[in-house]
Order: sequence, then structure tokens, then C-alpha cells
Amino acid sequence: MKKNIWVYPIKSMMSYGDLINKDSAKLLESLTNKLNNEYEFNIIEDLSKVKKDDFLLILVQSGGSEAIFKNEIYNTYPGPYYLLTYGASNSLAASLEILTFLKDNSKKCEVLHGNDDYIVDRIKALYENRINSKVVRLGVIGKPSDWLISSEVNYNRALDVFNIELIDIDDKEVIEEINKINEKGLSNSYDFKYDNKELDKALRIHEALKVIVKKYDLDGFTIRCFDIIKAVKSSTCLSLALFNKEGIIASCEGDIPAMISAYVALKVLNAKAFQANPQWIDPVNNIVEFAHCTLPLDMSINTTLDTHFESGIGIGLHGELKTGDITILKINSRLDEFYVEEGNLFTNEYRKDRCRTQVKIKLNLDASYFLRSSLGNHHQIIYGHHKKELKEFLESNGLREVI
Repeated sequence: MKKNIWVYPIKSMMSYGDLINKDSAKLLESLTNKLNNEYEFNIIEDLSKVKKDDFLLILVQSGGSEAIFKNEIYNTYPGPYYLLTYGASNSLAASLEILTFLKDNSKKCEVLHGNDDYIVDRIKALYENRINSKVVRLGVIGKPSDWLISSEVNYNRALDVFNIELIDIDDKEVIEEINKINEKGLSNSYDFKYDNKELDKALRIHEALKVIVKKYDLDGFTIRCFDIIKAVKSSTCLSLALFNKEGIIASCEGDIPAMISAYVALKVLNAKAFQANPQWIDPVNNIVEFAHCTLPLDMSINTTLDTHFESGIGIGLHGELKTGDITILKINSRLDEFYVEEGNLFTNEYRKDRCRTQVKIKLNLDASYFLRSSLGNHHQIIYGHHKKELKEFLESNGLREVI
């Protein structure tokens, strides 16, 4: 069965002739041949026929199409917006103006232009990504911690941009599940060395969160963890480390943008991410020190259990990360901007006045971003240099890079 591609043509009111002009017809014929007839282009004049999961190309055929796009398409079709053009009759110029308008409104968009082989490759990639993209379910257990005043996210935008469905869950459910678990000691199958009573409480939290993940069919979650500390006198740090090791995103402090940043790292790179706070910044030498009390357990080359820093109770993880190339990623709360930079993690530290896992990183470029343009507190640290892949993915989803 052929894969269906809807094509909605637009051109200036000053352009006469058939709905599809000769240049457009020639382009579509050439693309069909190069797609080996696996895909079928279907010209439509009514956008209401396009369903949510259909793949649509907007065929820009001439200059002066911008107002038509804005009035007929932008207010009718939610996107993503893929503009197919070939360059004749100022069609490329019009497409670039439309692209700029869409990016200014943080919409997912791209111009498909160039030689036929390039356009065919982009059509295949975009089609498969759109048609096969699974809605990801990420839980918000509690709400962002009170000090994260820039971490509220528009749930509809998360679904529109990243295909993420955010599920609100009352953190009282977690506490209820913790209390249901037998007070007797749980099996320490992980062979952690620490106070048995504290380990038991931390593993009870983990078992309770596993119930929540299964109940809501979650691919990941963020949790207002300090409320859990107050309620059960133990921390979620160990549980989050275990979930992240298993490929289930588990983010601290109810920080939704940090969770989405970790999801992007996993989706684009199949990589785990260490959520951490900047602790000290040297803008002259471009060195930033980061710390947090949990990390994906398999990112650590050596792990020692300690107390949770702020509360002094429960369990925090002092993990040592391998030195070498890293990438730092952060998506903002509006989901329209991102920061990504590469650097070198050159040492681990341990200071008692900071969260337990501590690293020092020298950035390849200016570290003053953190002092002038920072998109928030928590940033994600990923092994390897991946700026190009992350930037391409995020820009193709309508986000702008902050430097």
C-alpha cells in the first residue's frame, strides 16, 4: 500500500493558470519517481480533509503567497508546517518569509528545497517521524517545587511540539502507596552498602513509585520530591537513579522542562542525562561546577551512598562520572528556546556544602550564558559531543537556540 502525502498548493492571487502550475507538476513527478512510487501525492483544496496524523506538504508556488498562508492555513491547520518549493516565481522567497513567521510563533516548520535527492530524503525522514511517532506519557507527580518559579509548562504545547502527554498525579498517591508496603525490610537485591533502616525506606519509595508508573502507564516522570521527604523522612534520590538506569526518565523537584530535556536526550541520542545545578561559574575560563544528589546509576563509574544534602536525611548519591567529552542541554519552560553546548568534564569533586554528585566542566564556548541568559536552574549533562544532533532536532521542532 502506498503512503499517502497530502499536498495543499498556494500561490499569489496575481498568479494565473491551473491549480498546479507546470513547475510544480514537474517537481511532483520527479519526486514521485525518486520515491519509487512508494509514496503517493494527493492534491487537496480543502484543509478540513486533513486529519491529525496525516502528512501534509504546503506547496508554495509563487511570491505573494505569504498572506494566503497566514489567512487560509495558519488559522486552520495546527502544523507541523512543511513548505515544499522549487525557487521559480519567487516561491523560495515567499517560503522563507513564511518560515520566519512560523519560527517567530514557535511553530514546528521546515522548508523543503534543493535538489530532488535532498527533498526525497527529508520527506522520508519527516513522514516516518510523524506517522510513527508514539505519544509519550510523562507524569507530573505533585507540581514544580516552590523555588522553581520558571518551570511551569503549557501542556498543550508539550503535546504539539514533542508529542508528550503530561499526566498530573497527586503526590499523596505516592505517600499512600509507600504506607501500604509492609514495614518489614525489603530485599536489598541491589547490594547497596548503607544503613539498613535508611535503605529500607528508600526502597519502599522505589516500590511505591513502580506502582504509580505501572498504574498510569508512564514513560517517565518528575516528582515534587521534597514533599516526600517531609512525609516519610526519606528521599527519592536512590529511586530516581534506579529508574533512569532502566530507561524510565525520573526527574527531581517536579521540574517539567528538565524532564522534557532528558526525554529529548533519550529520544535523539538514546543517552541518559544527569540533571544538575550550576554551583560555581568561572566566566573568564569558561568553567562551570555542577552538583545534584542523584544521577542515572549507570552513568556513574563509582557510587557511594550518603545523606540527601538539603535535608541531611534519607539517601543521596555521590557518583563519580567519567571524564571526557560532554554536552549540556536545557529547554525552557515555554518550550520555544534551548541551550546546548559541548565541553570537557575534567574532574569530580566532593564538598560537604553541596549536593553529593559534583563535577567540573570546561565549556568549549562562553560560559556567561549562565549569568546572562540562563533558561533555568537545572541543566542536563550528557556523555559525548552531540550539539549538532540536538540542535537540528530542536530547531526542526520550532525552538530557537539561546547563546
